[in-house]
Amino acid sequence: MSRHDPRPLSPHLMHYKLPLTAYLSISHRAAGVVNSLAIVILVIVVAGAAGSPDGYGFAGALVDSWFGKLVLFGFTLSLYYHLCNGIRHLFWDVGIGLDLPTAMKSGYVSLAAAGALSVITWLVAAAA
Repeated sequence: MSRHDPRPLSPHLMHYKLPLTAYLSISHRAAGVVNSLAIVILVIVVAGAAGSPDGYGFAGALVDSWFGKLVLFGFTLSLYYHLCNGIRHLFWDVGIGLDLPTAMKSGYVSLAAAGALSVITWLVAAAA
């Protein structure tokens, strides 16, 4: 092809409006990666806390800080989202909910359930 080829070029991906199910699929995979990284970080923090009194104090201060709580809430949300969307995928694996209206509804349900479960978890933890 020459530089002056009159055929139109395919538009970039940013020109397309992806459906909710595509965003949820991408987010499900990203949540799996985030969960894996978060578990590694959590193990490092717990191992540091078990190593010495200073490490325990540092880990406690880190987890009690606003940033630590924000990261832990994000981890909780990621875990619940991956769980809820994974259950949705299990239904799809047996052929349930594959039509577009049901897939859209189940997508919103998985998002709402992940948010609600995260908030409930943190409210119960705060009350304990």
